[in-house]
Amino acid sequence: MGRLLIAISSYRTSLILLVNLFLILNGQNRFAAAVSAESRVHIVYMGERQQNDPKLITEFHHDLLATIVGSKEAAVDSMVYTYKHGFSGFAAKLTESQAQQISELAEVVHVIPNRFHSLQTTRTWDYLDISSYSPFNLLHDTDMGDGIIIGLLDTGVWPESVVFNDEGLEPIPARWKGNCESGQLFNGTTDCNRKLIGAKYFIDGFLAGNNQPFNTTDNPDYMSPRDSFGHGTHTSTIAGGSFVANASYKGLALGTSRGGAPRARIAMYKVCWNVPQGQCSSADILKAFDEAIHDGVDVLSLSLGTQIPLFAEVDERDGIAIGSFHAVANGIPVVCAASNFGPAAQTVHNTAPWIITVAATTLDRSFPTPIMLGNNVTILGQAWYAGKEIGLTGLVYPENPGLRPTLAGVCESLSFNHTSVDGKVVLCFTTVTGRSAVSSAVSAVRAAGGVGLIVAKNPGHVMGPCGDDFPCVVVDYELGTQILFYIRSARSPTVKISPSKTLVGKPASIKVATFSSRGPSSITPAILKPDIAAPGVSLLAASSPLDPFMNGGFGLHSGTSMAAPVISGIIALLKSKHPNWSPAAIRSAIVTTAWKNDPLGEPIFAEGSPRKLADPFDFGGGLVNPNRASKPGLVYDMDTDDYVHYLCAVGYNNSAISKLVGQGIACPSAKPSVLDVNVPSITIPNLRNSATLTRRVTNVGPPNSTYKALVEPPFGITVTVTPNILVFHSTAQEISYQVRVSTSHHVNTGYYFGSLTWTDGVHNVTIPISARTQILQNYADEN
Repeated sequence: MGRLLIAISSYRTSLILLVNLFLILNGQNRFAAAVSAESRVHIVYMGERQQNDPKLITEFHHDLLATIVGSKEAAVDSMVYTYKHGFSGFAAKLTESQAQQISELAEVVHVIPNRFHSLQTTRTWDYLDISSYSPFNLLHDTDMGDGIIIGLLDTGVWPESVVFNDEGLEPIPARWKGNCESGQLFNGTTDCNRKLIGAKYFIDGFLAGNNQPFNTTDNPDYMSPRDSFGHGTHTSTIAGGSFVANASYKGLALGTSRGGAPRARIAMYKVCWNVPQGQCSSADILKAFDEAIHDGVDVLSLSLGTQIPLFAEVDERDGIAIGSFHAVANGIPVVCAASNFGPAAQTVHNTAPWIITVAATTLDRSFPTPIMLGNNVTILGQAWYAGKEIGLTGLVYPENPGLRPTLAGVCESLSFNHTSVDGKVVLCFTTVTGRSAVSSAVSAVRAAGGVGLIVAKNPGHVMGPCGDDFPCVVVDYELGTQILFYIRSARSPTVKISPSKTLVGKPASIKVATFSSRGPSSITPAILKPDIAAPGVSLLAASSPLDPFMNGGFGLHSGTSMAAPVISGIIALLKSKHPNWSPAAIRSAIVTTAWKNDPLGEPIFAEGSPRKLADPFDFGGGLVNPNRASKPGLVYDMDTDDYVHYLCAVGYNNSAISKLVGQGIACPSAKPSVLDVNVPSITIPNLRNSATLTRRVTNVGPPNSTYKALVEPPFGITVTVTPNILVFHSTAQEISYQVRVSTSHHVNTGYYFGSLTWTDGVHNVTIPISARTQILQNYADEN
C-alpha cells in the first residue's frame, strides 16, 4: 500500500478530516461488477506490444483469457482493462488457480495481484529565475510552453477553477488524440477547453480491490474526472496553470499565480480515490499510462508513491515503474515525487533509472507572526494566521504538581486539570513530527475556551492552518523555552498575537524539507536518487472547494507532491525548446546544471536533527536551475540499450527483459557493472580499494568545443579521469571517458561526497560523486 505524496502538513490533516463514516456504493456505478469471493483483480503483463492494431491486441487478450476461464463471454466479463497502446497486457478478475495457469503461458511475463498506491505558485518561478516579467529567460524563449501537453496521474481536476482559463491560447494541437470523458458532475464537452484538453478517470481496479467504505454523503468522491481532494487541481496548477492575478491564501503569499509552463495544455488522468491517504490501484495506474502514451502527452507527472520495502523496478506490483518504462521508451519523460518519509536515509521512492525523482525544498518565503509578551519582548513565530489581532490576554503553560509537572503541557495530551485556559493563549511543546499533535492541541484548547495556541516544536517541521482563523503559532524549542521562562517568572503573564505577514527574500533561506525522502536508494544504491530538488513547501496553487484548507480558490500545501510538478512544468519548457532531446538527456540537463548553493549564493541546508549541509542523497544534483538546464553543453544520454544494461546488471532474467523491451535480449555471461550505467552521477556504495567505471557524454552545445575535467574528490578518495580533456568536432559529438576511484581509508566509512565537472569556460557540466569505503574482509589477515 502506498500513499499520495502530499504534505506531511495540511494535506495529511485534510485527508484525516475527510475520512469519517462511509456508506458503501449501492451498485449504481456503471463499472461495478459482481466478483466471486474467490477472485480478485490480477494484472497480466505481457511486455512490449507485438503489433500496432489496438483491436487485434484486445481480441488476442480476450482469446488468451478465454483459454483459462472457459469461454469468450466469461473472458469479457472477467476483463477489467486491456492495455494496448504503450504496452501489452490486461487486468482481469481471476482466482489464484486461474492466475497461476495464465502465468505459465509463454506470452506472459508476469501475473501479479492488483495493489494500491496513494497520494503523497506565486513565488516559485521568480525564485527559480524564470519570472514572467523578464523577457530574457527560458519561459519567454519557449513561448511559455505553448503547444506542450502535460499529463498528470492524480486525483482529478476542478475544471471551474480560474487557473484553467484558456484566454489567448491557440486551438488544441492537431496531434492530440485524447478527449474529456463525461461522468458525475463533469461534462466532457463543456468542462474542458483549450487549456484543459484531456480528462479521464480509471476506477475499475480500485472498485474491484477496495475493501474500505467509499463515496459517502459526508466524504464524497465523483465517478468522473472531477477532483474531490484538491490534490490533482493543485499539482496541475503548479505544472501548467494559467495566469491568475491577486491570488492568495487569506491574503498570504499574495501575487500572480501561474504554472511553470503557463501556456502548456493539461491532461488529467484520475487514478486516485477518496479513501484514507488517497488510494490508487496499480491496474488503474497502468491503464492511465497506456492511455496517456496513446493520447500524445509530452511529459507525465506523478505525485504518487508506494511503501517501504519497495518492489523491484520491473515488478508490476509497483505499476509506476513499468508504466513509466514504456512512456520513456516512447520519448515521454516521467517525473515522480521522491516521497515524504524524510529525513530518514534510504526512504526515497520511485527509484528506477528511467524516472526523474524529485525532492522538496523550501522557498525564500516565510510567514512571520509576531508574538509580543507582556514584558515587551517580541518573538517571531511562523503561522498562516489571517484573523484579527489577539490583544493582550492571559498566557498559560499547563503544569501539574508532582515529580513530572511538564506532562500536562505536551501538545498531543494537554491536561487542564490545574490550569484555567478560558480566554487565554496556551503554550505547549511536542516532539511529534506531523500535524496530529497540533490538531489535537487546537481541539483541546478551543474546547476549554482558549483563544490561541503557541506550539514549540522542531523548526524543520512543516506548518499548516488551524482552521476558522484560530491562531496557532509555531516556534522552535529555544524560543518556546524563552516564553516558558517568562510565564514562570511573571505574576500575570500576558501575550499579544498579530496576524501573519508574508516575507520574501533575505533572511529566509532555502532548505531541503524535513519530510522529503532521502537516498540512497534501498533497491540499487549505485543509482543516485533523488535526481533533483525543487520547491515543495507552502506552494500556493488552486484547489477544490472540498479542500478544508482552500480559500478563494487557492491553498498553500506542502510535499514532494508539490515539488514534482515544478519539475514537470520546467520539462515542458525544455521539451518546447529541445523537442528532439530524449527523457534521459532532459534529466541530465536538469541534474548537471543545478544550483549547489541557492540563487543568492548561500549554502543549501537539509532540515533534520540536526540540520546539516545538503548532500546528493538529500537533493540529487541540487536545486533545479531552469535557464542553465536549457543550455547544458553536454548531456549523459541513455536509451533502451542503457536500460537493458541496468536490468542485466541488477540480475533480471533474459526472458523478462525481452518481454519488457519487445525484442530478444541475452545478457552477457559476464555480468555487467551497475557502476557503468550512464546516469549523471557516480555512486559507489562499497568501494574496496579501487573501482573503474565508464561514462559517455554527448555534445549539445557548439559543435567545436573542448572540455576539461575538474574534480573535487570526496574526503580520503582519489579520483582520476581519463582522458581529462574532451575535444568535440563535427565528426565526434559523443565521447566516452573512464573514472578510477580509489580509497585511502583503512576502515569502513559512511558516504563522502564530491563532484566531477566538465568545463569549456562557458558551460559547467557537474555530476555528484558519492562513495562509501568497504574494507575487504581479509584485510587483517593480509596485514
